[in-house]
Amino acid sequence: MEVDEALDLGREAFLLAFTIAAPILVIGLLVGLTIALVQAVTQLHEQTLTFVPKILAMAGAAAFFIPWITTRMLEYAIQMFGQ
Repeated sequence: MEVDEALDLGREAFLLAFTIAAPILVIGLLVGLTIALVQAVTQLHEQTLTFVPKILAMAGAAAFFIPWITTRMLEYAIQMFGQ
């Protein structure tokens, strides 16, 4: 394996990791921003009000996206072992 091939494989692996993580992180970001906005409006600043809903939303998103994530990872593994 040459350096160019190794760099391409590393780039593809990072891109796959970012692609897989993006939907879950975006949902966590949106829930966090929504809760922060509600807290700013109501002036109620409790740490558990931001932490628990974000964790639940991200766990739900992970459960929802598991088939898609698995498909992407299997395609990548087949591509890697096929070479």
